[in-house]
Amino acid sequence: MFKRFALVMLAGAVAALAQAGGVPGRGQGMGAMRLLGAEPGRPDRVVTGAPYSADAVTEITQMLPDGNTIHQTDTTRIYRDSQGRTRRDPALNALSAAAPGTPLPSLAFINDPVAGVSYVLDLTNHAATKRTLPSPPAGAPATGPRRGLANSGNTKTESLGRQLISGIPADGTRTTVTIPAGQIGNAQPIQIVTENWYSPDLQIRVLSKRSDPRSGESVFQLNNLSRAEPPSTLFVVPADFQIVQQMRGMGMGMRRRGGAPQ
Repeated sequence: MFKRFALVMLAGAVAALAQAGGVPGRGQGMGAMRLLGAEPGRPDRVVTGAPYSADAVTEITQMLPDGNTIHQTDTTRIYRDSQGRTRRDPALNALSAAAPGTPLPSLAFINDPVAGVSYVLDLTNHAATKRTLPSPPAGAPATGPRRGLANSGNTKTESLGRQLISGIPADGTRTTVTIPAGQIGNAQPIQIVTENWYSPDLQIRVLSKRSDPRSGESVFQLNNLSRAEPPSTLFVVPADFQIVQQMRGMGMGMRRRGGAPQ
């Protein structure tokens, strides 16, 4: 019983990471970076009429002071239907990085803005954690790629034009942030370069690259992209799954509920 409860709590914590979306900022762990790197777009924005499925691949390369390198690759299968429902199936190595040393079941994340709920599916134990989605901000605009540090006084942003990325038209921008010498104890200026390619049709990032001498290089790209409507069964909890309701305002407090959602 304790092991099952711990898994439910962990699933809720990982779900919270998955809900955060976007590219993580400084100070987040590399495990969270890999998991969040597979989250294109903003979770508070519902995009309808633009279905797709793809493999979201995140690669991180870090150079160590002794000349050694660390290279890690994670893949998450993602889906979105015409109603704006999404599903993410991360590889187990991505989930394990978010909770190192903890054996994890295979998980999938469903966001259903139509029903106003999200689910974490435990595909190994046929269980699901249900959470009520907060209401999105009224009139939230459908914006392009985030500019991150674009408001910094030492920032330069340039357009890279439009290219075909993963088979679809995407608009590119390159942002260079310069940290002046001495600002953080650095002897020489530090340049952080971020390149984003955004699809206006799908309203998602299809490719992003970030180079930071302090943490290394990361590349996020959507591969095997299809614009066909995904099967509707991907966005519902299977009938044989037991559902656990995450209670609002109580962190990881839970109450049990059986059966599939109506």
